[in-house]
Amino acid sequence: MDNPQKYSVFITRKIPEPGPTILKKYLQVNMNPEVNILDRKVLIKNVKNVDALLCMLGDNIDSNVMDAAGSNLRVISCYSVGYDHVDIKEAEKRKIIVTNTPNVLANTTADLTFSLILSAARNIVNADSHVRKGNWKFGWTPDLFLGYDVYGSTLGIIGLGEIGTLVAKRAKGFGMEVLYYSNSRNKKIESDLSISYVPMEELLQRSDFISIHVSLNKSSLHLIDESKIKLMKKTAFLINTSRGKVVNEQHLIKALKDKQIAGVGLDVYEDEPISTSNPLIHLPQTVLLPHIGSATFWTRSKMAEVSANNIVNSLIGKGTVYKIK
Repeated sequence: MDNPQKYSVFITRKIPEPGPTILKKYLQVNMNPEVNILDRKVLIKNVKNVDALLCMLGDNIDSNVMDAAGSNLRVISCYSVGYDHVDIKEAEKRKIIVTNTPNVLANTTADLTFSLILSAARNIVNADSHVRKGNWKFGWTPDLFLGYDVYGSTLGIIGLGEIGTLVAKRAKGFGMEVLYYSNSRNKKIESDLSISYVPMEELLQRSDFISIHVSLNKSSLHLIDESKIKLMKKTAFLINTSRGKVVNEQHLIKALKDKQIAGVGLDVYEDEPISTSNPLIHLPQTVLLPHIGSATFWTRSKMAEVSANNIVNSLIGKGTVYKIK
């Protein structure tokens, strides 16, 4: 890269090393020192004339932001696998490269997915609260916090991408029958893992646990709604670590109140952060996490490394760049 200091990047929120160090070797770096979402006006002010933008989920990178950045903007690097916070069509029109961080957080998110399965099935959160509040009065009792077995049960996976496949691998270790539904079949994975492709309706009807692993787009918006929930067993659990808007939250809340399903484990929501007035918070059969699917030290650092290298390599014109197609 000729005269690298003529290039600049704005990072919308503080990211861990080695991301900043990689970028500082090649670009002038302006990084928001906070971890919270920037005020819209502050974001627009800081992107003026930058060559690259490193953004997060929750940042709305639309035509107004791109207008504010001006014609210098060549790369938008997402510190995430998901990119629904970026107006991809607008970026394409302007010939702006948009990148993400695939092949980094899949195992970490699969671990968390299985944590939600176990926590929801075995009342882990409620039982922990019971002990901490001093409500455990009688030692062992035969009916205290009865839950559901995971071993030997049936898991239905909606979306057999990288994360869905890794969840399936973990499920086989728990002796689970694994069903999946996806836009396309993968017969090799079916054979390798001894899992079965079934129609969506059959998956919903047969599964004890239903885990969602799809990206958010027009076809997946509110994919799980009242009609789908009604197909589930009353003893079934819904797990979502993908995108909140894949599930119609109001329909889900009603189903939980009416005890149409046994419970949910959620890491994502239609609106984030979830409001304290959201009924999900007050329902006993919910396990709720604050969107921490990739939240391990190693994974977040690796995401910083990949997102930084995406910028540097895009500007240099060589090296690996994980472009969004």
